[in-house]
Amino acid sequence: MTSAASVTLMSIFDAPIRTLSGEETTLAEHEGKALLIVNVASKCGLTPQYAGLEELQKRYEDRGFVVLGFPCNQFLGQEPGSAEEIQTFCSTTYGVTFPMYEKIDVNGESQHPIYAELTAVADADGNAGDVAWNFEKFLVSPIGQITRYRPQVEPEDPGLVAAIEATLPI
Repeated sequence: MTSAASVTLMSIFDAPIRTLSGEETTLAEHEGKALLIVNVASKCGLTPQYAGLEELQKRYEDRGFVVLGFPCNQFLGQEPGSAEEIQTFCSTTYGVTFPMYEKIDVNGESQHPIYAELTAVADADGNAGDVAWNFEKFLVSPIGQITRYRPQVEPEDPGLVAAIEATLPI
C-alpha cells in the first residue's frame, strides 16, 4: 500500500523552521539520512502512534534514520498546546527523543514550505495534495525519494518498516 515518487526536495532542507524550543534552524543537519516526517498531535485518536515512532527512532537511529515531528493544530484543534506543553507531553507520556519542531500548518494558505513540497507527492492510491489528518507520514530517502503513508498506517506496519530498512544509508 505504498507508492514512491523520485523527487528531489532539496528545498525542504533549506526552508527555515524553528525547533519546539524556539531555536531557528533548517533540516540541513538531516540531509543524507532516511527521514520519516510526521505531522503530530497530542489529543488525537492516533496519538498513541508516538510510541511506535519513538521505537522506530531508537531501532534505526544508529543507521542514519530520524523521525521528525511537526505538531499541527489544523485537524479539529487536536494540538492546542503551547510548545512547552507539547514538549512536556511528548517526553513524559511517550519518552519522545526524536526532533520536534514548531507547530505549523501542513495545509492551506499558511502551509509551511516543507509541507508544500511533501504534499506534491502522491500516496499509494495516486492522490497528492492536502494532508488528510494527523500522523500522515512521508519517508524521505537519503537521495530524495519520497513515499507517502496516510495516517492510518501505523509505525509498526510491515510495509513501512520494510521501506525504512530499504532506505537506510548505513
